[in-house]
Amino acid sequence: MANAKIIESKQQAVAEIATKLKENTTTVVADYRGLNVSQVTELRKQLREAGVEFQVLKNSLVSRAAASVELSELDAVLTGPTAVAFGKDAVTPAKILHDFAKKNDALKIKGGVVEGRVVDSAQIQALATLPSRDGLLSMLLSVLQAPVRNFALAVKAVAEKNEASA
Repeated sequence: MANAKIIESKQQAVAEIATKLKENTTTVVADYRGLNVSQVTELRKQLREAGVEFQVLKNSLVSRAAASVELSELDAVLTGPTAVAFGKDAVTPAKILHDFAKKNDALKIKGGVVEGRVVDSAQIQALATLPSRDGLLSMLLSVLQAPVRNFALAVKAVAEKNEASA
């Protein structure tokens, strides 16, 4: 029979993981097999600086936690060694892991959860290639300014034409 303390600690771990799955906007699941200690340390440092929590977790615990928050489709990516990045920002964990995986072939993004939906690695990659929030805001601002700028240029051209003819 299993020790009651061990069962209690595992139940507590499952509850913590379930809370993180619910509270965080983005969760990225990755296979870190093949990374050496210095590479994992560098990855953890980058993620910690961005406010992303990164943990190596047992697949069975993540699977139970995912099932408890109705994300049992996540089981498809829970094979082999699993590291999980939990982030409040929708793009940051995906972007950091994607950039790190480009430099280190050993890191493989398996999939994750974005705003309560289970997504595959291709969708995580697409999310990682989105511009930052500031970049998106500057794009929006330039789109909003374009009609006003074009109108001002047209008015200026008409005024200059009228001055030249007068």
